Amino acid sequence: MSGLSRRRFLGLTGGAGLVLAAGLAGPRLLGRAATTGELLASEVPLPTPFRVPLPIPAVLTPVAREADADRYEIVQRTATAEILPGLRTPIWAYQGTFPGPTLESRSGRTAIVRHRNELPVPTVVHLHGGRTPPESDGYATDLVLPTSGTHQAHQHAGMLDPDAKVVQGVRDYVYPLRQRASTLWYHDHRMDFTGPAVYRGLAGFHLVRDAEEDALPLPRGERELPLMIADRAFAADGSMRYPSLDSTLATVPGVEEPYVAGVLGDVVLVNGAPWPVAEVSATRHRLRLLNASNARRYDLALDPPPPDGPAFTQIGSDQGLLDAPREHDHLPIAPAERYDMVVDFGRYPVGTEVTLVNRAGTGSTAYVMRFRVARRGIEDSDIPDRLSTIEPLNRTQARVTREFSFRGGPTGGRHGWLIGGEPYSPSRIDARPRLGDVEIWRFVADLHHPIHLHLVNFRVLSRGGRPPGPFDGGLKDTVDLRPGEAVEVIARFDGYRGRYMFHCHNAEHEDMGMMANFETT
Repeated sequence: MSGLSRRRFLGLTGGAGLVLAAGLAGPRLLGRAATTGELLASEVPLPTPFRVPLPIPAVLTPVAREADADRYEIVQRTATAEILPGLRTPIWAYQGTFPGPTLESRSGRTAIVRHRNELPVPTVVHLHGGRTPPESDGYATDLVLPTSGTHQAHQHAGMLDPDAKVVQGVRDYVYPLRQRASTLWYHDHRMDFTGPAVYRGLAGFHLVRDAEEDALPLPRGERELPLMIADRAFAADGSMRYPSLDSTLATVPGVEEPYVAGVLGDVVLVNGAPWPVAEVSATRHRLRLLNASNARRYDLALDPPPPDGPAFTQIGSDQGLLDAPREHDHLPIAPAERYDMVVDFGRYPVGTEVTLVNRAGTGSTAYVMRFRVARRGIEDSDIPDRLSTIEPLNRTQARVTREFSFRGGPTGGRHGWLIGGEPYSPSRIDARPRLGDVEIWRFVADLHHPIHLHLVNFRVLSRGGRPPGPFDGGLKDTVDLRPGEAVEVIARFDGYRGRYMFHCHNAEHEDMGMMANFETT
């Protein structure tokens, strides 16, 4: 995209200048290369951990049920929430809560979600992991302008990316959900402002269920816990502290110079609560783990570990069930990744307190939440040796192999984040896979980059020239790259024709240019 056309787009979205943040001597790696980013400290005393009960997001009820579809309505609006005890925090929220309400859908049954934007800026909703037609996928320029009409974007519709779909106030997102049972999530995806918008609260779960998963004797009901993990920092007035160049998110995008590698907070929230505690029975529990942080990686473990055997039994990945369970003593999880884990609290005596710790953290970020084994329970679940069947894909099926580098680099005299040496442009298509074809994509990184592909799922073929790692199993839509690493993934590009995105899911990298387009043809 030329400088002129990019300025034109920023005029529509409320931006007025370069997308990239101020110059950077070099991105920072923290904690022995555990993560990439810079710590932003809170300006208020941090609360004592393990005092707040774990909240579970409410499940949204459809406003209408049709023969083959459920209709929902969500209002995006400002609200306040008591996140830190005794403080009121302004948030941007779906239905006024952080996280937003959980949607639960059946595979193959269409969900139609009407979003009404009562925020002061344009928004875009992306169903992360959804197999979604392009017009509902949440492309970064497909704006929903505020209902108020006061935002300057409504005056500049003719200056937008010509392929963008812009509406005023309300959009119906149509999700056919022709996909396996899986843990999806929805979040804001506006070009150049994803990071601060999600940071302020625009994120929620969307769970897809199917008959195959229902037939398995896995933990369910109150023994199935969706856990959205996200780090934040708080200002002296209780607001979320984020280093935007423009705090209104209406003009200049980007963050202050020290934070262009990623924003790391010092408060770990689970479902919007700081270091919460959950009372559990001494039985198996299913943990649907989502890393919804902007840049922070976690390496999760249990303290104390169970007395006999690994802490976690993995039953699923980003895109649903594994073919067979895998056992882990710990779990690295990058931004936007999901892992479906079973923990058997029956291996601990009643009264035990089990802390979910972060081996990649220090100080206040070294722990995440606590489970209190409060009572005995009747064990009515099991983990079968076989969970699902996954279509095999191998190198001989691949029609094309493509390579993409994810690196920092100068753009317009400032530091940016680039794919193939180029910052994001809505007008450039970097790959045109044919519908139904299998392709291998090779990603090469300079620093940590969690890479997300819209529309498709994939399998990891290799990591660093070796076989996939122990956490690479199953079908994924986000894969984490470590500094200097190359990863190959293989995918079948089926579902829908149209323009889609792939990008780094470090939200600061994404906002500062590390996105690109592919088009299924």
